[in-house]
Amino acid sequence: MTTLSNMIDEVSMNLSGYTLQQDRATYITAAVTTTTSPSSAPTILTLASADNLGKGVVEIDEELLWIDNFDRVGNTATIAPYGRGYLGTTAATHAADAKVTISPTFPRFAIKRAINDTITAIGSSIFAADTTTITSNAAVAAFRLPSGTSTTLNIRSILAVAYQALGASKEWIPIRTFRFDGNANTTAFTSGQTISIYDNIPSGRTIQIAYSTYPVAFADLATTALTNAQVFATVTKLPDSCKDLVILGATYRLLSNLDPARASMISPQADEVDAKRPYGSSQSITKQIYALFNQRLNEEIKKQQDKYPIRVHYSL
Repeated sequence: MTTLSNMIDEVSMNLSGYTLQQDRATYITAAVTTTTSPSSAPTILTLASADNLGKGVVEIDEELLWIDNFDRVGNTATIAPYGRGYLGTTAATHAADAKVTISPTFPRFAIKRAINDTITAIGSSIFAADTTTITSNAAVAAFRLPSGTSTTLNIRSILAVAYQALGASKEWIPIRTFRFDGNANTTAFTSGQTISIYDNIPSGRTIQIAYSTYPVAFADLATTALTNAQVFATVTKLPDSCKDLVILGATYRLLSNLDPARASMISPQADEVDAKRPYGSSQSITKQIYALFNQRLNEEIKKQQDKYPIRVHYSL
């Protein structure tokens, strides 16, 4: 069972070369109980060690904070008034002993955003599959999807339709004549999606509809713990085999941002002229990761085509 937290950790390991590149870190010895840092009462972090600390960005849990000044003797750091929830992260409270990453190369919130961007992007090539059911009615041809008071399913296409046969056979008989309307009149059908069934089906039979939809990105829930506990297959509706595809996509998206920070016009540094790490060197590995991503994407497309072959049906 793969969770969002597992995926963030795996992307982070891929980006760091399995600990070849390590960010400096320490931890807070006292809880942070506020979410703001006004100049009249700034947030002061009590740290286990301030040896590697300096002015700039630190990460606690998934919040980025900007340190305005620090005290290496007292092992404390003062957060600037604009420093809570820095760069669009969410300001939150933090428990004692929480890890403090100093100038993180790839913040966890950025990894999470890259994962969600990848899930959304691959929706144009592969689909998430799910099922829903309706109850047949001999007097009705067009059925609202989904039935009852459920929310819209955002159906992309219908993969297969079958109804449960009468008697003890337990057979599900394919329905051959149906039409899906993704732009139905919303006054008559509130969801705006309907399926019209033209086969003769006894009333009261359960009809199962297998459909494709767009993958769903991970939601931002009330707390980070709840958010990161979301299960990949449950939330996205993608098969577990797509997990590494999403991880590769997030990895190449983040790697492509390494070189701009090393551009000479922005931050001239000694390693800028180092032949071992020339500007643009990250693009080579980015292309390799992107090629692997495309290979895995094509494999998943083929797997879906095998599992959900095109079924012949008639549409009136």
